[in-house]
Amino acid sequence: MPRGRMRPHLSAASVLLLALMSVASAATVGNPEDYTADEAERTAADNMVFDDYRGKGCVDDSGFVYKLGERFYPGHSNCPCVCTEDGPVCDQPECPKLHPKCTKVEHNGCCPECKEVKNFCEYRGKTYKILEEFKPSPCEWCRCEPNNEVHCVVSDCAVPECVNPVYEPEQCCPICKNGPNCFAGTTIIPAGIEVKVDDCTICRCHNGDWWKPAQCLRRECLNGQSFS
Repeated sequence: MPRGRMRPHLSAASVLLLALMSVASAATVGNPEDYTADEAERTAADNMVFDDYRGKGCVDDSGFVYKLGERFYPGHSNCPCVCTEDGPVCDQPECPKLHPKCTKVEHNGCCPECKEVKNFCEYRGKTYKILEEFKPSPCEWCRCEPNNEVHCVVSDCAVPECVNPVYEPEQCCPICKNGPNCFAGTTIIPAGIEVKVDDCTICRCHNGDWWKPAQCLRRECLNGQSFS
């Protein structure tokens, strides 16, 4: 048998292990182009310079730069400001008080301004002009005052001179449609005259005291005959 070098014999398991090691090594190394891009981004971020105006000027909300001592409106305030080394110093004036009945306020200037004052009254869901007179009910007389408040007067009704007063539409106080009267028992009789309520009884209302029962005079009737 001729002599020569013996070739090493690799098992299947050894071959598989070598293949896995090669794949892992390739994944670790990665793509060189990726490293170049990441490095460029880091370099650009390190070289980025932000302007610093502290102690040199002021910047408003829109990015405009103002010099020290210059007056400007920073944006967050409607009042003018002066640029200082410590930042903007804004005016804080004593603004006039708004009208208590102001219904429209504008904030375009340094101080709020009232653009519309309430010039009407509200009463029971309705509106009325200043000095307008109205009657919300038959018994009420009202007026819209200059201070936007409603002043009302309620009618004081006299006591009706009857026991059956009625209320007419659009009238405040009750009226006696049939004139003064009073009760004679359960019967209503007119005042001022004697009334024969049955064959044996005559009644009359008290003068001025309509709420009192009538004065009645009863006579004995013979054989069912009435007196004259």
